[in-house]
Amino acid sequence: MSITAKVHIEHDYLSLAPTLRALDSVKIRVITQGTTDPGTTYFPFLIEYDDAEALEATLAEDGTVEAFELIDRTDDTAIYYIEHTPQTRLISSIVTDENGFLVHTETKDNGWLVNLLLPNRAALNTIWEYAIANDIALDIIEIYSNDDAGGESSYGLTDEQRAALQLAFSEGYFNEPRDISLGEVADRMGLSSTATSGRLRRGMRNLIAATIAERDRSD
Repeated sequence: MSITAKVHIEHDYLSLAPTLRALDSVKIRVITQGTTDPGTTYFPFLIEYDDAEALEATLAEDGTVEAFELIDRTDDTAIYYIEHTPQTRLISSIVTDENGFLVHTETKDNGWLVNLLLPNRAALNTIWEYAIANDIALDIIEIYSNDDAGGESSYGLTDEQRAALQLAFSEGYFNEPRDISLGEVADRMGLSSTATSGRLRRGMRNLIAATIAERDRSD
């Protein structure tokens, strides 16, 4: 069952992260291409910034940029081909390894907002584990099942987070006063209190990010 996932990733050495930190109003988008090389570090980018000289000076100092080539410029929008340095953190290779596609990738805050098309949830879990192993902060914002005619969203929750939240809610953990302690929730899940607390906290964070926070930003 294929899924579409929207995730946000951050790391100091993600592609062009130093440029994002240096130029407040810069907007960058990866231009989708049909590359057949999963290990490529050479990508086309559409960059919006009104000072071309400052942009190129910043790219030249960016530790994730090995080389760049201007392809076209119109007013404050330019297309560059950028080759990354070996230390640059990328998720494109693991996405390709999992038979997935980066449908849309654009900068947001100090990281990247990425829309992924993946064959199943197992592929997303593999990408999540890859991010953890490479110290990449990855927040799942939304997950949609492409085979679900209703387009129901999981609101950014992993299966484990959903199970933890459902158990905690049904047993009265969120009641005031609480009907069950964190330790009791942990015992029923067969986890430590620390692991259960982290799972609940991450689940609530992703749930808020996919509902209240998303609506606030769009308003």
